[in-house]
Amino acid sequence: MNVILAIVALILLTIGIVWVIDKFVPKKIKPILNLVLWALIIFLGYITFNLVYDEIKFNQLKEERFKIVIEKLIDIRDSELAYKDVNGKYTDNFDELIKFVENGQVPITQRRDTLVLDEERTAAFGGVETMKTLTLIDTLDYWNLKDSIFKGSDRYKSMMNVGIGKPGAKFTLKAGKLDEYPVFEASVEKSVILADQDKDLIVKENQVVSVDGVNGSALTVGSMDEVFTKGNWPKSYTNKE
Repeated sequence: MNVILAIVALILLTIGIVWVIDKFVPKKIKPILNLVLWALIIFLGYITFNLVYDEIKFNQLKEERFKIVIEKLIDIRDSELAYKDVNGKYTDNFDELIKFVENGQVPITQRRDTLVLDEERTAAFGGVETMKTLTLIDTLDYWNLKDSIFKGSDRYKSMMNVGIGKPGAKFTLKAGKLDEYPVFEASVEKSVILADQDKDLIVKENQVVSVDGVNGSALTVGSMDEVFTKGNWPKSYTNKE
């Protein structure tokens, strides 16, 4: 943006010089100077247009790529949540997560309360029957992650691959506990997604702080610093949140 403003200021200055020449320079050399200065104005205008247009194209491509990557991060998140439902923790191993999607079954449960005799309290009250409430969890059925989330698609087999930007790039996957609560985080740097783009525009994107943009230098779902399973992108990037 600073470069664009500098070029615009230079164009305005050049126009001012043309006006001064028109008013005060002798007629003999005026046409040549005017021609040179107008050529400079056109050249600077062309550069300014390209700078603005390049940024517009960059933003369009960025949004397209981010949407593709976000869909993959959501697949990872949904797989991790199902994995935790069965195993009580998340995993930082993609091979293990893929194997779970392929073969694992997630129980469909139902909670219900029932009254039973509290033998200790009954004895304490001299045989007067005292009841207590127990919560029972019944397993009604099982559902297959591959069929439910991935609808028969085998894209889960390559969920570790970013698939766009830097060739061969993979997501970073972490898992652990925070105050005894299971946590996970999957992420990829923006510079990886936009590896073939202008470096200055990537640096600018990494500094984004906006409610309509992806803040920070990476696309991330989950967190190792808080119990959080959402992504760091705005709702406009997907309808799955």
